[in-house]
Amino acid sequence: MTIIHSTAVIEDGAKIGNNVSIGPYCFVGCQVELKDGVNLVSHVWVGGDTVVGENTEIRPFAAIGGKNQDLKDKEKKGKLVIGKNNSIREYATMQPGTPGDKNVTRVGDNGLFMIGTHIAHDCVVGNNVIMSNNATLGGHVKVGDHAIIGGLSAVHQFSRIGSYAMVGGMCGITRDVIPYSLISFNYLEGVNIVGLKRQGFSLEIINNLRQAVSEIFQGSEGTLSQRVQNVSQRYQDCAPVQEIVAFMQTDYKRGFMHPALKTDGAE
Repeated sequence: MTIIHSTAVIEDGAKIGNNVSIGPYCFVGCQVELKDGVNLVSHVWVGGDTVVGENTEIRPFAAIGGKNQDLKDKEKKGKLVIGKNNSIREYATMQPGTPGDKNVTRVGDNGLFMIGTHIAHDCVVGNNVIMSNNATLGGHVKVGDHAIIGGLSAVHQFSRIGSYAMVGGMCGITRDVIPYSLISFNYLEGVNIVGLKRQGFSLEIINNLRQAVSEIFQGSEGTLSQRVQNVSQRYQDCAPVQEIVAFMQTDYKRGFMHPALKTDGAE
């Protein structure tokens, strides 16, 4: 049974599914579609051309589907599509796409978007993603499945975060983060070992990833692209390594986050 509080404002044209709960002082715009089981707890604003997937919960003071902040987009007619089973916490913001890209922002399933997180126009966010408090994505950012972005971290527009990557808190991500990696203090630390163990990856795969990442970024022979190609040939039977290779060989615009350079006398 759908429950709508008497103080909620639902504009004509909004599509409300079955078993939806819309709490006190929520606003739902005329172009919005709330799929079955959506829960707007209270004081939630959902507008624009926005679809919210099944069983997604949005908590107070989140602003979903409002006008994007791209100054080049004068008409502001883009779309926002949010998947199912997401938890969108207090003061989170998600904004629609622009005609300069594919005109749509997409958020996958089973995500946790903590307090104050921001997903800008034209982002593509995968499934099972976690963004911690006040993490921010600039426009056109792509985030792979199972990625984690730590609190107060900011991702530069057009950057990519690979699947199963972990970005530590208070990082500034100005280049692409390869899959399965760990970023700390704005540098590539190596492989996200703890996260991969929690996700059930075998020690053999984790060791292959560690060796491959070391060979790519800390090898002394050839250019970066040559080392990537060498790793591709050396680890042909390791699918996660091949995912890193494919990530580094396609769709890159900003280069890659690298390890910190060691200074003289550093261990």
